[in-house]
Amino acid sequence: MQRTSSVSYPAALVRALRTELASAISDYSANEVPNLCSRLGLLPGDREESFKSKFKYAERRLLDKSAAELIPVAARLLEEADSYSLSEARSKLDEHGKPMVSELTRKRVVAIFNSKVLTTDDDHMAFLRRTWPLDKMPSIFADRYPDRTLEEDLVQATVRNSDWDDRDILEYVGLLTCSQRQFFRFLQEVTSPLAQSPETQADLVAAINDHIRHDGFRLTIIRRMSGSPVYEVKAAALGSPADAAISQALAAYDADTIHARWTEALDRRDTNPEGAITIARTLLEDVCKWIIIEADDEYDEKDDLPQLYKRLAKILKLAPDDHTEIVFKQILGSCQSVVEALGSLRNKISDAHSRGPRRVRPAPRHAQLAVNLSGAMATFLIDTWNARKAEQPAAAD
Repeated sequence: MQRTSSVSYPAALVRALRTELASAISDYSANEVPNLCSRLGLLPGDREESFKSKFKYAERRLLDKSAAELIPVAARLLEEADSYSLSEARSKLDEHGKPMVSELTRKRVVAIFNSKVLTTDDDHMAFLRRTWPLDKMPSIFADRYPDRTLEEDLVQATVRNSDWDDRDILEYVGLLTCSQRQFFRFLQEVTSPLAQSPETQADLVAAINDHIRHDGFRLTIIRRMSGSPVYEVKAAALGSPADAAISQALAAYDADTIHARWTEALDRRDTNPEGAITIARTLLEDVCKWIIIEADDEYDEKDDLPQLYKRLAKILKLAPDDHTEIVFKQILGSCQSVVEALGSLRNKISDAHSRGPRRVRPAPRHAQLAVNLSGAMATFLIDTWNARKAEQPAAAD
């Protein structure tokens, strides 16, 4: 007989949710509490019991509930009650046993803000209020000021004075200990185009993804806001070191366009192979055009990818004939073949043209090959261009 497995919840998390539920219920009037508990599926009672102690009334009806039963009770209450602490307790219990970002990863993400600011395009307090219900969170000095809120702490320490830096703020709002739901909400808000300029957004996304990928997550483009990408944390289908290295190189070269193309290609390569193949080619076209212009050369708008690459190969001295070593001639000849093949692949099986009744449908493995090759070639071209620029002063001497 097959046994049914069940999640074993930590007692501390269960107690925390039970306490927060009782506390949220006791915020209602004594007259309302019996009806509220009935709506939540808890045992009935009378107003006399409720008037004695609203908290005890709720707690007694919650004690016989298992952890699995408490979670939906909290969900129902949160549909009509606005309680950050209850939402956090419910999320922490619900998240137990699921894939999680480690404490070490959270610390590394917080450390990013030793050198980066929380927002470049928004007021600090406006950003924090959008991310946390600061006016409903207790002061960190609650033992001395029980009626004070965390919002008042922040205004005092960051607006009136400059006592806390961005890393202090993240620790005081509880980023290291909050639910994963709230942690992901922060990641999505801090990388939003409302908070970051185009120049800082892609670089910040790459830095965060470099850490959370180790735990199986990544910030993924889900839509665009006035042309700027909007990100959401999702399970990472692939998060190889090669992805991170390419991301870093492309973000350093052009965070707004080039890196955005790469990120979009990564997002699509497992879920939308045709779209990923289209973007893989567009990424290489962008890199070729950017470098050609930087080199004070020109290209024709009608030039396709192979033509653009041949023009750039002359600028960077990448043509096989520019090298005498057999091995380099072979490698560079293969690079040219890769570029031509990517152009052909895009024409045949991407979403750039009508598929027709007999058109081949690419599989995710085809998209992975195209995107990986495109990223590797783009990085090689950028690194070569940077090397050529570095050689110019030496040549002048």
